[in-house]
Amino acid sequence: MTPFIAEIIGTMLLVLLGNGVVANVVLKGTKGNNSGWIVITTAWALAVFVGVTVAGPVSGAHLNPAVTLGLAFAGKFSWDLVPTYIAGEMIGAMLGAFLVWLFNKDHFEITEDEGAKLACFSTSPAIRKPWSNLISEIIGTFVLVFVIFNFVDASIYVNDTSEAKIGLGTVGALPVTLLVWAIGLSLGGTTGYAINPARDLGPRIMHYLLPVKGCSDWGYAWIPVLGPVIGAALAALLHLSLNF
Repeated sequence: MTPFIAEIIGTMLLVLLGNGVVANVVLKGTKGNNSGWIVITTAWALAVFVGVTVAGPVSGAHLNPAVTLGLAFAGKFSWDLVPTYIAGEMIGAMLGAFLVWLFNKDHFEITEDEGAKLACFSTSPAIRKPWSNLISEIIGTFVLVFVIFNFVDASIYVNDTSEAKIGLGTVGALPVTLLVWAIGLSLGGTTGYAINPARDLGPRIMHYLLPVKGCSDWGYAWIPVLGPVIGAALAALLHLSLNF
């Protein structure tokens, strides 16, 4: 398995299980209907565990363009590999979203709430104030990427960066699982904590393409893309300044 394929499969599993729990909670008639925020944040964290477990040994399990870019900004990942990783993450996210729709197709058909159906694909703000929403995504992603920088001793990158499997899977799946769970519980209530451009944009594209009624809310779509990129860049900048 190549890193490109690993990123596709890992991100596909991440979105299948992550957006899958949202579908289980919000779609009409499911066994998990109305089971709440704790269920969603817990399952999203466990979805990260699954994706990292599969992709970690091969690609480092970025599963997130913000992670890929943050590591590149910090000089810990080759810019030559960035397009391949982001392409894999986007393809994986779209495949995962398609599987969520296929798995829950009957429940999508009986659910009248178009907002609930969109939530099974992409994020939306609790209070729509673009700059506040952008700040939420910046801060959430900053925490994600900055803590990832601190999961490992930076000395492993000094001699031969090509040998280091850098990403969410750096020290195993459990630490990043707990990190994503903490972000969801503490910082997720304002925007749904995309903290991952591929996790939001890929499924939003699938919502637009699949026979799911309702607006894909393209007016909001720039926030869960730009916010995580800025947050990752700020995390890299702080990491570099502290280790200068």
